[in-house]
Amino acid sequence: MPLYKYKAMSRAGKIRNGALDAVNEVDLEQRLGKMSLDLIRSEVTEEKKAGVGQRKVEKSDLINFCFHMEQLTRAGVPMLEGLADLRDSLDHPRFKEIIANVIDEIEGGKSLSDALADHPLVFDNLFINLIRAGEASGQLAMIFESLSDTIKWQDELNKSTKKLLTSPIFVGSAVLGVTVFLMVYLVPQLVGFITSMGQDLPIHTRALIATSDFMVSYWYICIGVPILLFFAITTAVRVNPKARFKVDGYKLRVWKVGPVIQKILLSRFANFFAMMYAAGIPILKCLEISEGIIDNTVVREALKQAREDISEGDPLSQSFANTGLFPPLVIRMLKVGETTGGLDKALLNISYFYGRDIKDSIDKVQAMIQPVMTGVLGLLLGWVMMSVLGPVYDTISNIQI
Repeated sequence: MPLYKYKAMSRAGKIRNGALDAVNEVDLEQRLGKMSLDLIRSEVTEEKKAGVGQRKVEKSDLINFCFHMEQLTRAGVPMLEGLADLRDSLDHPRFKEIIANVIDEIEGGKSLSDALADHPLVFDNLFINLIRAGEASGQLAMIFESLSDTIKWQDELNKSTKKLLTSPIFVGSAVLGVTVFLMVYLVPQLVGFITSMGQDLPIHTRALIATSDFMVSYWYICIGVPILLFFAITTAVRVNPKARFKVDGYKLRVWKVGPVIQKILLSRFANFFAMMYAAGIPILKCLEISEGIIDNTVVREALKQAREDISEGDPLSQSFANTGLFPPLVIRMLKVGETTGGLDKALLNISYFYGRDIKDSIDKVQAMIQPVMTGVLGLLLGWVMMSVLGPVYDTISNIQI
């Protein structure tokens, strides 16, 4: 959707300049009309035309937004004044335009949540629903504080996830590089020496030579097949829901890594659910929003099943137990929360427990990866040495002095 810079006039004859996302000029004029503004002229900004040079709104920008709004709301500063102060202090061009747009829409009669909802690429469904709940309950300052803490926590969780995936990829790439070097360069250099000994080669030596010959002669297959498989799987996951469900299920079962991914997803869900429930959002609505936040279809389907069971009258803990996905700890803490009336505290305890456990699990996985990969590399080098030195030793042993 293009970003238009516009010059418009209010009903009172005041000139206003700003920026607004719109499909075209007609849509822009209609949007301005809802804000009680008459369009004078407009143009698509150069940033939108080029599609490059735009700085993405980062989580740090959202944290700054939430912190700023929390402080001003607690101090009793009117909403529009607080937003205007934030707009003037921002050095992020795109975010500054978004805040200016939000101010214009609020002046046109929209609520803060509805104005933010017009920018879904920056403010997601969870963010909007929490702001809406804060508006209804009069607890906007508390909501902004919770959002700021949650975005910080989510950013740390994302870094932990990247840390978990980066280490195996890096070490695996190193082992793969050494394997290619041995099979494509080193072994072919030694083949002539081995075969010139004129004796029957052991099976492991013949296997090494055959593997090396295949990689040298059919290198395009060795490179092309993995690439084709990668694109085939990613395409299938993108266009076929059943394929994505199977791949997401496999992610949760991968040795050592799968349980950590599951803990990350459950921790994220528990944290978001607790925040929404504490804000006064109904349980069924919390689960519905959570389905859109979780990016694993297996967990998402489990949440959908739990929501359907709850809507039919089953207790929350029993509904989660029926899915078979949530561990006994989660079920027990949900039961305690239901019994004591402190469901939000129980969910935050689940999130805290998993958050701490995730760090320990990632450290254990990383500590295990290096020895495993070193062992694989050692076996590979041992295979090459045995295949080369074995025939040499046999030849020397057969020499009669």
